Amino acid sequence: MDAEAQIESFIAKFSDEVAPQIRAARADMQRRLPGAVELVYDNYNALAIGYGSSEKLEDVVFSIACFPRWVRLFFFRGAELDDPEGRLEGAGAQVRSLKLPDLAVLDEPAVQALMSHALQKAKRPIDPAQASRSVVKSVSPKQRPRRP
Repeated sequence: MDAEAQIESFIAKFSDEVAPQIRAARADMQRRLPGAVELVYDNYNALAIGYGSSEKLEDVVFSIACFPRWVRLFFFRGAELDDPEGRLEGAGAQVRSLKLPDLAVLDEPAVQALMSHALQKAKRPIDPAQASRSVVKSVSPKQRPRRP
């Protein structure tokens, strides 16, 4: 099975409300990040789709994490970002996130500024001249239900 078919099979496990949100968020991130390598992890807790400059996890800048009731956008080095409007949630040493009730959130000026800043701080920048590609990195044999 090719990567695209495999990713669609992961998304199909979600409800009719959440699956279209995942597809839309994924398409939007691919549009916003030409040249990004999309890393897909169908993990125990969530479907995680990372975007970075290579197949290495250390090069991921953003990810969308898909849960049974919602989708979140994660900033891998979010703790380092200036967030004057307090949009980012989380208290870990590195990662911050925000809920994506709809894709309009990604067009908000504060979120655009956060994304731009995150891209500027990337260790290895995403090269828009390189071909984008999707890579399924792992599939957990045991998973929490993807539907509420």
